[in-house]
Parts: sequence; structure tokens; C-alpha cells
Amino acid sequence: MASKARPLRFVYYCSGHGYGHATRVSAFASHLLKLEPQPVVHIVSSAPRHVFADSIALGAYYRNANIDPVIVQPLAYRVDRQQSVEVLRAFLEDKDEKILDEEQWLRAINADCVLSDAAFLGCAAANAADQDDSTQQASVDLLQTASVKQQILNPDTPITLREIEPLVEQILEGYRCADLLLRLPGAIPIPSFPVKPALPSPQWVDLRVRKFHPKVIEHLTKHPSTYQLLPPVPFPSQSMTKTLPRNVIAAPLIVRSPDPAVYTSKGRSRLLDSIGVPSHLHDPSQTKVLLVSFGGQIFHKPHSRSHSRTPSAAGTPHSNSVANKENVKHSLPPIDTSNSLPSRPDGSHVDALCNALRSTVLASQPPPTSPRMRQNNFTPSRNSSLRRGQLRIPGAPTAAIPASPTISYTSLPSVPTFTATPPTPRPRADNPFSDLSIADTEEDIPQLFPDDSWIAIVCGVPKDWGKEDGEELPGNFFVAPKDVYMPDLTAVADVLLGKLGYGTVSECVDSCTPFVFVPRPLFIEEFGLRMLLEQEGVGVELSRTSYESGEWARAVEEAWMKGKDVKVSKREVGETGKRKAEGLEMANTLVEWVQEWHGAVQVN
Repeated sequence: MASKARPLRFVYYCSGHGYGHATRVSAFASHLLKLEPQPVVHIVSSAPRHVFADSIALGAYYRNANIDPVIVQPLAYRVDRQQSVEVLRAFLEDKDEKILDEEQWLRAINADCVLSDAAFLGCAAANAADQDDSTQQASVDLLQTASVKQQILNPDTPITLREIEPLVEQILEGYRCADLLLRLPGAIPIPSFPVKPALPSPQWVDLRVRKFHPKVIEHLTKHPSTYQLLPPVPFPSQSMTKTLPRNVIAAPLIVRSPDPAVYTSKGRSRLLDSIGVPSHLHDPSQTKVLLVSFGGQIFHKPHSRSHSRTPSAAGTPHSNSVANKENVKHSLPPIDTSNSLPSRPDGSHVDALCNALRSTVLASQPPPTSPRMRQNNFTPSRNSSLRRGQLRIPGAPTAAIPASPTISYTSLPSVPTFTATPPTPRPRADNPFSDLSIADTEEDIPQLFPDDSWIAIVCGVPKDWGKEDGEELPGNFFVAPKDVYMPDLTAVADVLLGKLGYGTVSECVDSCTPFVFVPRPLFIEEFGLRMLLEQEGVGVELSRTSYESGEWARAVEEAWMKGKDVKVSKREVGETGKRKAEGLEMANTLVEWVQEWHGAVQVN
């Protein structure tokens, strides 16, 4: 009972799918552990221990357990639907045994309340542990997503409703056992609490505009106190009755806060130094940072030996950009190159980031020079990024549309072929020995950045990525350490490129960092997160084709232009402590609800 002198004991079940759930759980567990008297918090998850480091440092206990089925993703933004369904089916076959194991463990530790972040098993186990009053478990869903992944857009073989519906029903039954819903910003409808909107979730979306239907938007923007809720699920033994009505509370943005020092010049430089960014690139008024982060997606290093990147005629140049632009003035005669690419080995992942880099770097062998170039003893600079050659993209899927007007894509049974043909050169009036102007060449080469003032910091890659066998990244790419604190890095970034997940979106909203996102059409959660970005942040969509081909520049520039003023203001204001205060307030609200819930349970 909540009236006991001992501290309250919370058990926090956390989905192992993606780091967003884990970072959110760790953030809220930390708020709970800062209360007086301090409660006991047990975290149960298949996510690795280190992602809960913040809350563990404050006293949280951690137990690794397989408590939810995860989605199978070949890439961070792609879903293998058939494999995901098979994983779900296998998990549900053992569901009853897993619930029994968790029920017995909850009784053994004498838990007072079960919290669940998208793991239905915890809700079901809490409701099952009802033998006597001393082991009653309050069950709370802390949800931004329903964790019921249903198909919205179907670019691959769809799963039939008849096949998925009985599986979804079992998940829904577990969520129905929860008595309180703490609904976070960016949420989608949670069908285990309100009567409407009901499943199936594809009915919530207008595919023509790729948004929720107006009625769904109206539901999400209403105050939760206006919802008609489904009745509580009774305890299995009927020995006690829940008398406190189920409730939905609008929660604040639960997010990990950055170190306040990162908004200072010294703090920014300290972080960038740790990543290997040279000091002359630390000034945010001169250098802009693109953070490439896809949460849990491991990218392999590129195979090109080039350091180069696409130049730009506009933008804020660095110290070496003048020489680069002089080299760009000289270009090459048209080269018609057709190269076959190796097919993807069975079971291997598509190396999308490397594809983007390979699309923008030089071929390993220098191309032939024109008579005009030889006449002037001109050798193309390694940094000019303009030589035409192989676009080697091992494992790349055939793109749906060309990345530029001069690249044609021919689909073969297993080996895609890319043909790159530059435009016909035109002599420049001020330099008859040059073949192309800067503007001419830029039309044909994929651009990662809007101009030379940008650098990229890549997360989720091995420490030695790009340094094996003499290969290296382009000179303006840097690899973040595996243990980098992402809220600090997100605060430093000017634009983030990644997928829409609650953890990344919330940190971008908190730090006022514009977000360029690659869509994941099979995740209905994206529609709620898009709404959050529209209301409180900046979001720009980048197609998968453009991401994989290295055509990032336009989306990055659009995001930067939309959000730069707010970003500059945020850097001036710095970390305010607002999110921490809101999190502590929600933790106090939860403790009060648990005490009220225990006092309201009636023994029959």
C-alpha cells in the first residue's frame, strides 16, 4: 500500500526497439529518483544497460529481459514487414509464460506501480499480480506511440488485415490493463484508452496528403479530459475492485537535457575537440554543423579514396576555398561512362550513407584531360570534385527517380547500371581554356551541403570508419565517438539529418535544431511526430532516393533557412532548466496518483 513507510517501488518496462524509448525512460526515471523521499526504480528492458546510464547513476536498478517483440529493420528507415510479423507471432506464442514470470517477479520485489513505455507485457503482468492487497500493482502507460505497428504505405508485399488483426488484438488486450495514460507530445491515437479513434490504424491516415484525417487531428488536439474512455480491466481473481476511474493526462516533453556549458564558446569547442573537429571550424558564425544520426543504424565506411566533396559557388568560404574554386573553373570534356555495379549479397544491409558519399566523390583513377588542359599544363585538383568516373554503389537499390537530370537508371534483374553523362561544355568568355563554369558542373553532381561553410558529424559508425586500407572520409566529415552524449551534439548542430523518432525529435525541439528527416512510411508514429515538428519545431522531408544518392543540400538549406533565427536565439538563451522542472512536476503527479490509486482499491 502507498501508506507504507517504505519508499514506493516502481518497475519500468521499456521497449527495446530503438533508443528513443530507452532515453525517454532514463530521463523520466531520473526525475523520479530526484524526488524526496527517493523511490526505488527497477528498469526492465532488452535495450543495453549503457543507454540507461543517467538513471542508473542516480540509483536505478537494471534487468535485461526480452519483454517485447521488436521490428525488423534492414535500414533505420525501412521495415521488413514479413520478418517483423514472424517475430511478433513467435513472441506471442510465449506470451502467457512471460506474463507469469513477470507476475511472480513483481510480487517478489513487492512493487507498487508498473510503468510501461510501449511494452504491453508489463501492463498485463501488473494486472495479473492481484492475489492480495500487499502486492497490488498500479499500471501506467507512458506512451507517445501505441507500439502497434500497422501498415500505412505499401511499397513492398503488404500484410493482410486478416493475418495481423488477431496478433494486434493480443497486444491491445495487454495495453488495456493500464489504468493511467501519460500522453506525450507528438502522440498518435492510443486505442487502449479512448473509445475513438479505433483500430485499424490505416483508417486514421489520408494517404493523398500523407497526414492524419481531420477528425484524428481534432482528437489529438483536444484536451484528454474530454475523451470517452474504455472501462478498466478487472483483476483476474475478482477479489478486489479498481474504484479509481481510468485517466489520461497530457504530459510535457520528456527529454534529456544538454549540458548548459555546451551553449558557451568553451563548452562548444570542448565537444568539437573531442570529435576531432579543428579549432578553426568551431565558430558557429563561420561554420555550420550537419549532424547525421539514424539511431542504432550502423553504417559501413565508404570505399572511395577521395577526400573531396561537391563545391559551391555560394556560401561562406573557409580558408582553402579560394584555391578550390580556382580549380573548379577548369573542368573536363564530356565522358560517357557506363559501369555495372555488384548486386547486394543475400542478407546484407544497404549501405545508404556510403552510397551518398560515393555519389559525390571522385573516381580513384584520374580521367583523361582535354587538349586545352594539356596545353596549359593543367592537372585537375584532387579537391575539385568534378572528375567523372565510376559511381560505385555496392548494394544500392535501383532508385525510383534520377538524382539529377543527367543520370539515368536502368533496372536489371539483379545488377543496376548507372550512366552518368555531363552536359556539353561551353567556353567561358573570361577563360577560353576552361570548359565549364561552376554553375554548369554543380547541376550534375549530387550535393551534400549547401555551401563550403558546412561540415558533417556522423553518429553510429565504428571508430575507424573510413581509415582502413588507405580509405578516408571527405575532409569535412567527422565521426562522433560511440559514447557521445547526443543532447549536447544536437544542441551544437545547426541541422540534424535522420529518421523521425521521439528521442531525436524531442531533442531537436528542445534545442531548436531544424530536422531533415528521411520518411519511414510503415511507421504510423511519424504522423504524430510530424505534427509536433509543425507545432514546435522545423521539419523538412528528404526522400530516400535523395538521401541515398547524396542530394542533401536543398533540404538542409531549406531547414536551416526556416529555423536559423530561432536557433540563434536559443544559443543566446542557453539551457533554461524548463524541461527538468516539467519532468519533476510530472513525477510528483505520478506519485500522488499511485498513492490515490492504492487507497481506492476495494477488497471484496
